[in-house]
Amino acid sequence: MLRHLSAPGRLFLLLWLGLCGGLPFAAPAAAQTTDLLTLRSAQVASVPSLTLAPPVGGGFETVALPDDWSAPGPAGEQVKWYRLRFDAPQQAAGALLAAYIPRVCSNLEVYLNGQLLYRGGSLREPVTRNCYQSQLVSLPAGLLHAAGNELALQVVGYPLPRVAGRQRAGGLSEVLIGPYPQLRELHERQRFWNVSFAQIVAATLVMIGVVMLALGWVRRVSHLKYFGVVSLGWALLSARIWWRDIPLPNGTLELLSCVAFVPLSVCAVLFLLRYCGMKWRAVDIALWTQCLVMPAGLLLAGPERLFSGAVLCYSVLALEVFAAIGFCLAHVWRTRRGEFWLLGSILALVVVVIGIEVGVQDSFLKLPNVHVIHFAIPLLFCVLAFRLVQTFANALTAAETARQQLEQRVYEISAEIERNFSHLAEVRVEQVAEKERKRIAADLHDDLGAKLLTIVHTSTDERISTLAREALEEMRLSVRGIAGKPVQLTDALADWRAETVSRLGDAGIEIEWHSTEPTTPRTLAARSYVQTTRVLREATSNLIKHSGASRATVTCRIGDEFQLVIRDNGRGIPLELDGRLDRGHGMASMKQRAKQMQGQCLIESGPGYGTVIRLTLPL
Repeated sequence: MLRHLSAPGRLFLLLWLGLCGGLPFAAPAAAQTTDLLTLRSAQVASVPSLTLAPPVGGGFETVALPDDWSAPGPAGEQVKWYRLRFDAPQQAAGALLAAYIPRVCSNLEVYLNGQLLYRGGSLREPVTRNCYQSQLVSLPAGLLHAAGNELALQVVGYPLPRVAGRQRAGGLSEVLIGPYPQLRELHERQRFWNVSFAQIVAATLVMIGVVMLALGWVRRVSHLKYFGVVSLGWALLSARIWWRDIPLPNGTLELLSCVAFVPLSVCAVLFLLRYCGMKWRAVDIALWTQCLVMPAGLLLAGPERLFSGAVLCYSVLALEVFAAIGFCLAHVWRTRRGEFWLLGSILALVVVVIGIEVGVQDSFLKLPNVHVIHFAIPLLFCVLAFRLVQTFANALTAAETARQQLEQRVYEISAEIERNFSHLAEVRVEQVAEKERKRIAADLHDDLGAKLLTIVHTSTDERISTLAREALEEMRLSVRGIAGKPVQLTDALADWRAETVSRLGDAGIEIEWHSTEPTTPRTLAARSYVQTTRVLREATSNLIKHSGASRATVTCRIGDEFQLVIRDNGRGIPLELDGRLDRGHGMASMKQRAKQMQGQCLIESGPGYGTVIRLTLPL
């Protein structure tokens, strides 16, 4: 089962098991107390002020313990003497005995058979507040009698109407008499759950609150800021549990304790709403208005009705928190169902703990010795903080990933824009160059071509007329290369064959022409056509003038590239010219032209073996 839970889910399950398993050990009246003497009744007498010794004579009445003070005394403070009689346990002969008092509020003095044994702190205003701490008093064997011992307790406290919480109303619990080691174990256990554990979780909440406030402030996440305020506020309010000597009068301290819960609850409600992404101005104004209305109502009610007003405030604040929890869970169920069960379990436990506390304040439930709310709520805060940090980290990771993706996309678009711009610039340059080439070609054709044509038709000198005709053909070929359109490869092959066969035939050289037709229409750029034509003419001229051949073969192959092979049966290139081929026979010009077309021109020759010229061009 644990394998299917997330990390926060496992943490919450361990928390729940810890609470369920730890609470039985926190109860002082467990099975281990069966051999202890429990005093459940006492004689009590109210006195107007502190006295230095237990009163003697009448005025005492018998009450059952625990005894909770509900009626106000003079000046709002009460002093009561409790007289308890017991016989020393026989099984404890020779052992150190002690009296264990699970709850006394607010402070006490302990007398054994008329001798002062213990004082819990200041008995005058501001009185030391021991309401959350049990008391353990050792009973010296020299003062004990076998029977008829009298334990007198002078208790100073405040009646229920003058406090803001039932836990801090005056009263005395049952008293346990027994061996000191056994009672010390109960005392330390209750102190741990009521005080020490509250201090630990308060320190943890301070760190959590600071971290949440920092994250919320830096990242501008409002629900984290509200959660940080709630954590710090709860840690501050928990100080009244372990800080026994707060230098404030009881009325002021109780009023501040109640009033502090108002903004704390408001921040809790706003945290839940902001966590769901909800923000209503009217609700915010109404919630913050409570921070003025409720304190004003408590002041108007007066100190004699402080508890009634506090219970009303607690009930209203609890209902608001419950409503916010319900709204938040409904929203999460609709939008983020994956985290509903963990968040729902945490908030459900919060509802249970707050409900128990409201039930205690309204007297529906018995006042416990160990207050679950003091450690359960902070622990739930820790689990919720862990979940919030995890959610925030996931959102931050997702945002960082989205940012990186956006940067990559921007980079790709920028690169595409740059490529398009470069392409447009190249196209523009090519357009300008093409326009200029056409202009030059037009000038050559119209001016130089017209003059050469005139010389051809008017010259009486045959040599001049022939030279003019050749120049006119070269000029026309150049013009075609400058401004001509791409040439179909089949048309180019036909032109080359006609010219080569004609020239070699006129020179008396037998010619064989082999060419393959392309399977698909292929074209040559006009410039490639011109350069190839000149290479073929140069090769033909060299064959006629220098080879002494009687037969030549021209082969054209068309595939992924175009290959032209010219082979003759002449005497080849003499050895004395080896190394000087680039300076004669137009060899250098043929290689240079092939290189300009990203191709190559290879020449193979040897005396008596003829010459082979291979021209290879990419298509």
